[in-house]
Amino acid sequence: MTQGWLTTEAGAPVADNQNSETAGAGGPVLVQDQLLLEKLAHFNRERIPERVVHARGAGAYGTFTVTADLSRYTRARFLAEIGKETEVFLRFSTVAGNLGSADAVRDPRGFAVKFYTEDGNYDLVGNNTPVFFIRDAVKFPDFIHTQKRDPYTGSQEADNVWDFWGLSPEATHQVTWLFGDRGIPASYRHLDGFGSHTFQWNNEAGEVFWVKYHFKTDQGIRNLTQAEANRLAGEDPDSHQRDLREAIERGDFPSWTVGVQIMPAADAATYRFNPFDLTKVWPHADYPVIELGRLELNRNPRNVFAEVEQSIFSPAHFVPGIGPSPDKMLQGRLFGYGDAHRYRVGINADHLPVNRPHATEARTYSRDGLLYDGRHEGAKNYEPNSFGGPVQTGRPLWQPVPVSGVTGQTEAPVHAEDNDFVQAGDLYRLMTEEEKERLIAHLSGFIAKVSRDDIAERAINNFRQADEDYGKRLEAAVQALRG
Repeated sequence: MTQGWLTTEAGAPVADNQNSETAGAGGPVLVQDQLLLEKLAHFNRERIPERVVHARGAGAYGTFTVTADLSRYTRARFLAEIGKETEVFLRFSTVAGNLGSADAVRDPRGFAVKFYTEDGNYDLVGNNTPVFFIRDAVKFPDFIHTQKRDPYTGSQEADNVWDFWGLSPEATHQVTWLFGDRGIPASYRHLDGFGSHTFQWNNEAGEVFWVKYHFKTDQGIRNLTQAEANRLAGEDPDSHQRDLREAIERGDFPSWTVGVQIMPAADAATYRFNPFDLTKVWPHADYPVIELGRLELNRNPRNVFAEVEQSIFSPAHFVPGIGPSPDKMLQGRLFGYGDAHRYRVGINADHLPVNRPHATEARTYSRDGLLYDGRHEGAKNYEPNSFGGPVQTGRPLWQPVPVSGVTGQTEAPVHAEDNDFVQAGDLYRLMTEEEKERLIAHLSGFIAKVSRDDIAERAINNFRQADEDYGKRLEAAVQALRG
């Protein structure tokens, strides 16, 4: 920071920053002490509302480098040629805990990447799991309410969690992930990332492809046992944030190999299950992961509040060649994320240094609002105009998707193998005996805390439908704990 005179927020020099102005040596403080009032008022407002979800997080800058030519699938210019580099900012987070919670907890990890491309920012907002608990955004507020503090007790309640999960069988797959060995990553460097949703790629010829993103950690997967996590959460609540920052400080830059699964658009209608269902993965045998590039983190933020807390990510931030899919959870997030940031950070949040485009310039007719900096000066604030303002391109970022039928609140079309339990059972059967034992121990310890037998029985029945052995062992473990 530049040395010089200390000033007020308005730039006036400060004569004394150690003593308040008083009426005489021992008298009361004067209201005319504007330095005191300014400092206290600013201090009272230093915190913006924390994120409702993903409040606890850490981030870093880095570089994404293209390593394979996939331009036949997408016209996105930042993916156009091998060796092309794009600056990125990546924010990791836990989901349920508030800002002061510990890092080493059993919870999904947010994996949100902002690509500062020459066509504007592209935000890929995912998790460290390829699936999620629900498939429709209309259930999201209810789901999060069950994970947060109960309005009466002020604590997370097992009754709420398992009542909702038991009544939402589509959660069985993600719950099996969460309570398995990967439920508590050892650090942010030692986890995989996923775009999770299905997205659209479209090429110069207008052909459409559905894709899923994969970020494979080059550091290898490392996880904590429940006992290790319990100890670490108490001894060092900032363990994941500290690990990421210190690794970058010593030049041990973490990286991920980035790949995509690609499905031709024509396959979607007849695929054996709904390819836009966020509770399911695409088996690699059907659509193998194709390498796309490498992401490296190599620069820490200079100010955590300005660059991590005020960073915003929205799935609605697309660039030419990339767009949404009919995934109902994604469709809800296209609105929800941007709306949350407009409430939390402000209408001009996109123009903060961490959020604004770095490789191009934003040109809009939006004006005014909180923290507006007057960047447009006297330029016209309407369109069309004849004064040389920015104009539309006439070419959409993504291709239209055909639709048919009538409007209404309906479930997604049913495919031949749509089922809420098949993939959870497949995941269970892939585990070793030791992994199964730990999974059962983690689940039973939590289910045993519910106060009503019917909630426990309904939750166990979902796992039984995924795999008979899974349910049988879980039932015995819960009964033993509940006496």
